[in-house]
Amino acid sequence: RRNCRGNPNCLVGIGEHVWLGEIDENSFHNIDDPNCERRKKNAFVGLTNLGATCYVNTFLQMWFLNLELRQALYLCPSSTHTAGEGIPKDKDYEPQSICEHLQYLFALLQNSKRRYIDPSGFVKALGLDTGQQQDAQEFSKLFMSLLEDTLSRQKNPDVRNIVQKQFCGEYAYVTVCNQCGRESQLVSKFYELELNIQGHKQLTDCITEFLKEEKLEGDNRYFCETCQSKQNATRKIRLLSLPCTLNLQLMRFVFDRQTGHKKKLNTYIGFSELLDMEPFMEQKNGVYVYELSAVLIHRGVSAYSGHYIAHVKDPQTGEWYKFNDEDIEKMEGKKLQLGIEEDLAEPSKSQTRKPKCGKGTHCSRNAYMLVYRLQTREKSLTVEVPAFLQELVERDNCKFEEWCNEMAEMRKQSVARGKIKHEEVKELYKRLPAEAGSPYDFISLEWLQKWLDESTPPKPIDNTACLCSHGKLHPDKISMMKRISEYVADFFYRRYGGGPRLNVKALCKDCVVERCRILRLKNQLNEDYKTVTNLLKITVKGNDGFWVGKASLRSWRQLALEQLHEQDEDAEHSNGKMNGNAQNKDESNEEKREEEEELNFNEDIVCPHGDLCISENDRRVVSREAWEKLKQYFPKAPEFPNNKECCSQCKILEREGEENEALHKMMASEQKTSLQNLFHDKCRPCLGSWPQ
Repeated sequence: RRNCRGNPNCLVGIGEHVWLGEIDENSFHNIDDPNCERRKKNAFVGLTNLGATCYVNTFLQMWFLNLELRQALYLCPSSTHTAGEGIPKDKDYEPQSICEHLQYLFALLQNSKRRYIDPSGFVKALGLDTGQQQDAQEFSKLFMSLLEDTLSRQKNPDVRNIVQKQFCGEYAYVTVCNQCGRESQLVSKFYELELNIQGHKQLTDCITEFLKEEKLEGDNRYFCETCQSKQNATRKIRLLSLPCTLNLQLMRFVFDRQTGHKKKLNTYIGFSELLDMEPFMEQKNGVYVYELSAVLIHRGVSAYSGHYIAHVKDPQTGEWYKFNDEDIEKMEGKKLQLGIEEDLAEPSKSQTRKPKCGKGTHCSRNAYMLVYRLQTREKSLTVEVPAFLQELVERDNCKFEEWCNEMAEMRKQSVARGKIKHEEVKELYKRLPAEAGSPYDFISLEWLQKWLDESTPPKPIDNTACLCSHGKLHPDKISMMKRISEYVADFFYRRYGGGPRLNVKALCKDCVVERCRILRLKNQLNEDYKTVTNLLKITVKGNDGFWVGKASLRSWRQLALEQLHEQDEDAEHSNGKMNGNAQNKDESNEEKREEEEELNFNEDIVCPHGDLCISENDRRVVSREAWEKLKQYFPKAPEFPNNKECCSQCKILEREGEENEALHKMMASEQKTSLQNLFHDKCRPCLGSWPQ
């Protein structure tokens, strides 16, 4: 049921329905269950997205599930641990290097009780802008280079060489002279293979193009050391060795020469869960079968925006997980399921259909990096967190438990307060209506609604916005108030304070009388206009009339309307604090000055000295009856009976003005005569000889 807002006696629909009847305990608080932030059993820990750091989170989760890398990082000694100094319990741990940041982050990902952790320390140490999305592939390269350089100073070879063992392979640029057949090689290390995907549908086609032979002819000919001249030649890449973890970068983000910007290639590429690299190797006698271990996805059509997620296989269970910042989802049946990752945010009309994929194969138009692990029959590692890192994790877990207990206690207290408030509101609401003949108070509807809304605890009662200029309840503010029993009003003022209290004595009779006068005049104006018009046609005899300005008479109806509207508005806004919109003193003074400059009724016949002006052309006499009608609308208008003498000062000034004007005319006439005489005496002889 809706509230009758104009009726101060209607107390229905003001928010009471929330409190009547049975209430769910969860409605007494806005605190989420802290256990929702707790890590579930056998689940992985997520990473908070700090703004635009989803690309960092995907790589961190992928590197965390590389058990060899994780174990090597745990073996990397901490500067604090090496110095033999424990970390004070009252001081937070602050990693001193990238390696320490990463090993602490991995320890939290492994044994934290939180559902997700905050990687801000790691991101800050790298100097990354959390609000700007970086090139994910570029970030991967730079971080691997930084990590390798950091670990190169370690004494333990298992730690020092982990990046090379896990990610580093070798290939050679082989150039063969067509003239003499001389072959030259330039051996180079790689941490990922950058594969062009334009014009290809399968991953193997991309690898074949990467290794294909290139002809060096014309201006691009090769200088042969044997021939000592430029010769036609062929060049190709020859894979010499492959790492345990093979990173394949699919070059989805390319430079568009037409626009001068990067663009994303949203073309499907097929890839299998098993990749045999033997056909692409120079030596065929090794083990080169790889298993798919991670797929990094970029959602979105633009190269400059979008969202990054990762599908990564758990090396210990063989199960696939989708890592999406704080949220981690386990795939059913130990199968990779790309699902909605292949739905573009803005599908184009020329969108190609997804190719059919056979068993053990997948197709993606959003995958930008594929990670393969060398297939092995060895059991996966069991990586234990070192004691010094486990101590730090336990500290963080203790903080988390304290937070959970604190939140649970706050929820408990909120529920207890809510139950008390529930019973209190139900009891008070029953006694809220004022019975006939019983004492009552007026109270703000807005305040009552806040009292019934648990989310906004009520402040002290403030009724000043509803007061008139006489300090009582303004008649026009009754619609904003509700009439309640004195018993409940006493309770409210004792509990919350405030004021002023507005009981039956607070109703303002002066305002009501004034409003009634204005309303009567508004209704009466049309009739009075006709009456005054007829009275003005009557000629006034004797001294029983009054002087009225002709301009005022022409516009008196409009002036009366404007004045009544102003009085009405003044009555509505008589309290400067209405709705908190108190006018600035300077602004109100400025408005008053502007209003004063506009002439009010009959002020057009007032002279500068405040008396009747001397110009009879600007005024006329009206009858007493007509003047009394006009006086009802303009009680403050200046009054001049028709026997009233004009302003004596103005008369003197007028007489002096006439005398001055006559004097000026006489002086001008005398000056003209003297000039004529001078002309006759001095100039006539010379002009006498001139032709007539």
